[in-house]
Amino acid sequence: MAGMNWFWKALGGKEGRDQKRSVSLVARAAALEPELKELSDADLVARARDNRDDAPELLACLREVADRAIGMRPFDVQLQGALRLLEGDVVQMATGEGKTLSGALAGAGFALRGERVHSVTVNSYLARRDAEWMGPIFRFLGLTAASVHESDDAEARRAAYASDVVFIAVNELGFDVLRDRCAVSVAERVQQPARVAIIDEADSVLVDEALVPLVLAGSAPGEAPTGRITDIVRRLVKGDDFTVDAGRRNVFLTDTGASRVERLLGIDSLYDEDNVSTTLVQVNVALHARELLRRDVDYIVRDGKVALVDSSRGRIADLQRWPDGLQAAVEAKEGLAVSGGGRVLDTLTIQQLVGRYDITCGMTGTAVAAGDQFREFYGMRVSVVEPNEPCIRDDEPDRIYATGDDAFAAAVEEVIAVHATRRPVLVGTRDVAESERLAETLAERGIDAAVLNAKNDEAEAAVIAEAGAPGRVTVSTQMAGRGTDIRLGGADEEHRDEVVELGGLCVIGVARHRTGRLDGQLRGRAGRQGDPGSSVFFVALDDDMVVEGGAGEELTVTPEADGRIRDARAAAHVDRAQRVTEATMLSIHATTWKYNKLIGDQRAILDDRRERLLTTDLAWRELSGREPERAEEVLSEVPEDVAVGAAREIALHHLDMGWSEHLGDLDDLRESVHLRALAKESPIDEFHRAAISAFKNLAAEAVDEAAKSFRTVAITADGVDLDAEGMGRPSSTWTYMVNDNPLSGGDSVVGSVAAMFR
Repeated sequence: MAGMNWFWKALGGKEGRDQKRSVSLVARAAALEPELKELSDADLVARARDNRDDAPELLACLREVADRAIGMRPFDVQLQGALRLLEGDVVQMATGEGKTLSGALAGAGFALRGERVHSVTVNSYLARRDAEWMGPIFRFLGLTAASVHESDDAEARRAAYASDVVFIAVNELGFDVLRDRCAVSVAERVQQPARVAIIDEADSVLVDEALVPLVLAGSAPGEAPTGRITDIVRRLVKGDDFTVDAGRRNVFLTDTGASRVERLLGIDSLYDEDNVSTTLVQVNVALHARELLRRDVDYIVRDGKVALVDSSRGRIADLQRWPDGLQAAVEAKEGLAVSGGGRVLDTLTIQQLVGRYDITCGMTGTAVAAGDQFREFYGMRVSVVEPNEPCIRDDEPDRIYATGDDAFAAAVEEVIAVHATRRPVLVGTRDVAESERLAETLAERGIDAAVLNAKNDEAEAAVIAEAGAPGRVTVSTQMAGRGTDIRLGGADEEHRDEVVELGGLCVIGVARHRTGRLDGQLRGRAGRQGDPGSSVFFVALDDDMVVEGGAGEELTVTPEADGRIRDARAAAHVDRAQRVTEATMLSIHATTWKYNKLIGDQRAILDDRRERLLTTDLAWRELSGREPERAEEVLSEVPEDVAVGAAREIALHHLDMGWSEHLGDLDDLRESVHLRALAKESPIDEFHRAAISAFKNLAAEAVDEAAKSFRTVAITADGVDLDAEGMGRPSSTWTYMVNDNPLSGGDSVVGSVAAMFR
C-alpha cells in the first residue's frame, strides 16, 4: 500500500486514515469467521440482522452468507470495498477484483438496515445478470431483489421496484422517474421511494454521462425538414454555401448559401418573420444532419431505422432518439421513413437523478482520476482498495505517428505480430466505422477478428468472455463489455496456462481518449487479479483530441519512414493535449451544472406542487373556489369523487404543459443568452435572472388555464374527456439523450439544435 501514499497525502490524509480503519475492521471481521462457520443458516441470518450496525460483525456475517449462498468467499479487499460503500464513498477497485460482489454485500448491508437500495449499472444486461448472480445472497437473508430491464412493461417494473434491492440501468431509472412525473394517478406510477443508490462504473455514470440530460418526449406536431428541403440541402456546396467550425460543433449558412436556398424554395428571405422560425430552422437541422452526424459513428441504420450510438460506450442507445427535427432529418438523409414530431415533456440530468438519494456510493476501476468531479459535483470521497494480487501488466509508452493512417497501419501490424504468437489481442477503437475498417483490414491479412460494436451489442458478454482465448483477436468500440471479465484461456479458462505462458492479454488502443481515465479503463481489461498482460496505444498527431487539445502549440518533429515519431517532445505534446481536453470537459461539466442546478431547483418546487395535486383534493378546492357555480353544477351531475378526479386531471394537464413550455423557453434562452456576453454580461447570471422571472408565475398561470378549462369541459360520470377538448395526453412517448454543452451552444450537433425541438 506504500505505492498510494502520495494519493493520501495529496488529499490531506483523511482517506488514508479511513483506509487504515477499513483494514482494521476487516481484520476483526476475519477473526470471527471460525465462530460463524459453526452457526446454522437461521442463526447466521439472525446474527446478521442483530448486528447490522456493527461493521466487523456485519462484514463477517455477509462473508459467510456469500460463501454459503453462491459459493464465493469474499477476499478481504472485497470486504473493504463493501465497507467503504456502506460509508458512502466511491471505491476504486481494479478490473477483476470483484466489484460486483462488494456491491452486493453493501446492498445487503443497507437492506438489513431497512433501506431500499437501487443498484445502478450502465446497461440492462448487467442489471439482470447481477440480480440473478447475487440474488441468492439476498434471499438467504430474507430480502428480495429484482432487476428492471428495458423491455419490461409498467407492471413488471412496479413489481421490481417493490423489492429491497433493485438492479437497474441508470437510463432506465431516470426514464422511470420522468414517466412517473407525468402520471395522472398514483396507481400509474411504478417507482417506490429509495434512499440508497449504489452506482457501478461510477465514473461512467456520474462523470461521462453527467453532461447528457435524459429527455421524455410526447407525440405532437414538430419542426422537421420536408423532403424538398432535404433535397435542396444535399445540393449545397461546402465552403461556398455553408461552413463548418473547426471543432465540428456547428454548421453555418453563408450569404451565398442562404440566397441559393431562397431561390430554390421560391421565397424572398429565410430571415423574415414567416420563415425564420420554420423554414430556416428546418434548413439548419438538415445541414446538421448532413455534415455533423456520421453514419456508423453517431448512429447506425438497422432494420430500416436510425438507431443512436451512445458515444461514451459505443453501444446502441435503445429506445432513444434525437429531437424530432434532427431525427427526421437523419431519416430523410438516409432515405428512410420519416418519423412523427414531438415535444419535450420533461428532462432530468444524471446529477439531478443522483441528488434524489440521501445516500450515494459507487465503485469503478478509475475513481482517482475522476476524484475532482466526484467531490465537486456530488460531495463524494474516493477510497482506493488495493488489488488482492499486485498488478504486473506491462504498460508500454505510446507509439506516436505523424498521421492517423500511419498509426492505423502500425496498429494493424502490431495486431498481426502479436497474433502470430497466439496471444489473445483486444483492440479498442473509437467508433463503429473504425472498428469495421480495422476488422476488414485484418480479414484481408487472414485474421478473423470478433467485432464488438453498436451493431451487435446483444452479443457483448459472449464476445468479451472469450476474448482471452489463445489466438483470439477482438475489436471493440470504446469500453463495450465493461462489467464482464476477460478470463485468460477463454470463458472456462481451459487454456489459461498456455495464455499465461504467452504473456496474457495484449490490449491495443488505436488512439488516446479525451480523458486518461478512459485509457485506463481500456488498459485495465488486461492484468486482472495478478494475471500477466500488456497494453500500448497508437497515437497520431492529427487525432481530434491531439489537434483540439494542442491548438496553439507548435511542434516541429521529423517522422521516420513509416511515420513514427520517437522525439520525446511529441509524447509530452500528446500528454498536454489530453490534459487540456480533460480540463475543458471539467469546465463544461461545471458550467452545465450551474445551468442545470436552477432548472433542477425549479423542478423540485414544481414536484412538490404536483405531488399535492396528485395525492389530495387540492385541484378541486382551487378550481371550485375560482368557479363556485360551475363546481355546484358538476356536483349536481356526478359523484364528488368523479368531480375531484376530473379537477385533478385538468390541473395536472395545465401544470405539465406549462412546465413543457417553460423548458422550451429555457432552451431558447440558453441559445440566445451567449449573445449577452458581447455586452460583458455574464451569460449564466443573465440566464438565471430570466429563468427565475419566467418561472415565477408558472403555477399561477397553470391554475388560470385550468379554471378556464374547468368552466367549459364536459364532465360526466366517466370523468373528464380531455381528448375531446384537444388536451389529451400524448398518444405515445419516447426517451432520448441530448448532449449538453452551454459553452459552445452544444458539444455536439444535438446541443446546438435543442432549442428547435418543441
